[in-house]
Amino acid sequence: MSKVPITQTLTASEARVNLYRLIDQTAKSHQPIAITGKRANAVLLSTEDWSAIQETLYLLGVPGMRESILEGMAAVGRQ
Repeated sequence: MSKVPITQTLTASEARVNLYRLIDQTAKSHQPIAITGKRANAVLLSTEDWSAIQETLYLLGVPGMRESILEGMAAVGRQ
């Protein structure tokens, strides 16, 4: 599984001022944005990317699914 680097980090104050632009940016670029606060940190990402992460986690939690996916990919590669 490839790791998507967080290439942009903003303070919560900076994110608040630019929130609509940041939402558009993450939806278009599919790059997460780190937001640092005084009490906690967060990551902003698009709904599409969040859904993909949730689906991947679900599928990897199904017993035998990972192996089945890898076998299917190998079979396609042999064609």
